[in-house]
Amino acid sequence: MELDDAYANGAYIEGAEAFPPRWAAAAAGFREGMMEAGLAELDLSYGEGARHRFDLFKPEGQAKGLLVFVHGGYWLAFDKSSWSHFAQGAVEAGWAVAMPSYDLCPDVSIAEITHQIARMVPVAAEMVAGPIHLAGHSAGGHLVARMVVPGLLPEAVAARVKRVMPISPVADLRPLLKTSMNEKFKMDDSDARAESPVLQQPLEGVEVIAWVGGEERPVFLEQATALGEAWGCDCVIDAGKHHFDVIDGLQERDGRMITRLLG
Repeated sequence: MELDDAYANGAYIEGAEAFPPRWAAAAAGFREGMMEAGLAELDLSYGEGARHRFDLFKPEGQAKGLLVFVHGGYWLAFDKSSWSHFAQGAVEAGWAVAMPSYDLCPDVSIAEITHQIARMVPVAAEMVAGPIHLAGHSAGGHLVARMVVPGLLPEAVAARVKRVMPISPVADLRPLLKTSMNEKFKMDDSDARAESPVLQQPLEGVEVIAWVGGEERPVFLEQATALGEAWGCDCVIDAGKHHFDVIDGLQERDGRMITRLLG
């Protein structure tokens, strides 16, 4: 299809095939340590489906608030088990971190995945007091951006959301109609428009920070900057980072990404 190459990340990242097993191993090690410390609750339910589960990682003492991190994979791949270690920076900074799995296309539509995350956030919010911040990578960036569009989250929960960071987000889904992935997404133009944050506006009072690697594919730089322009928010271009290592900053308590995300 016309835009398959434009949206291909791994083909342009050296050693791309090594990233998923490395993520999975690091995530398993982090979970084990958090469980031993009594600071993790795993496979918490937010719905009836087998993948409607999230993990909650807690700091020592009272949490400052809740960070929800939503993974990517083009709505087609992965689950929460590969990303646990990206909670490290926020946990060390005193925040609780919830990480959900969700159903994947083509079993469900992207719109249904959006509504699954909207059902998950309030469940996690009941478990942790204080402000709620959201972050997501790639497809997860799309999903967290959608959470701060009016009408998705219950009002009481939405009022607690103070900051959202879509990282390398797919913010305009219309170009995906020209990729072979749409054989699994099964979107038409109306579907793509309805799920495109660039065609919507965020809740008032929520700070939005788009973040993208400087070495990403041009379409991802375009997607992030388009969200920044549409929403009038900051768009940070992280020099030297590509689509797979741009999220590494989430592990660094005092790093630039965590500092911007948590304040």
